[in-house]
Amino acid sequence: MSDPASVKEQICKAFASVEYPGDWCLVDSQEGDEPLLLKEEFKGKNDWRQLDAAFIDRAPDGFGTALSFLSDEAFHFYLPAYLIADLDDLLKQADPVFHLTHGLDGASRKEKINPRRYGERTWFDYAQYKFAMFSDVERAAIAEYLRYKRDGTTLTQPERARVDEALESYWKRKMA
Repeated sequence: MSDPASVKEQICKAFASVEYPGDWCLVDSQEGDEPLLLKEEFKGKNDWRQLDAAFIDRAPDGFGTALSFLSDEAFHFYLPAYLIADLDDLLKQADPVFHLTHGLDGASRKEKINPRRYGERTWFDYAQYKFAMFSDVERAAIAEYLRYKRDGTTLTQPERARVDEALESYWKRKMA
């Protein structure tokens, strides 16, 4: 099992060249208050290394739901800040493991997102599209983070099973 310091180093190296998507590309929805709050809070934050863990954990406006509303490009850019804060055990609300496994595990894989709006699109379809922009090196860092979370933390048995399923169905497969 890797130690948190080596996983953090791998994440930093893997995501070092990911570019800030721009203020215009921070959210994937304009519906409701949270995306608008998120857009305002993340505007101009063009270096994920400078983000305070308390900020990302509560954003936007104390809801702690930013990972649910970031655009794919912004998710790609800000994810390492979340992974590192999580490895440092500084997140209380934000849950990167959920966002990296939902749709890739057996329980949610075939679940339709919203049939009235998206037809037959499943959470697996959504996850594959969202994660398609990650490079092999980034996927390897994510897989290492997930393995560390599975083996080195207090995840519940169902959470560990979701991590294993996500690793098998997507993260490890994509690296092969």
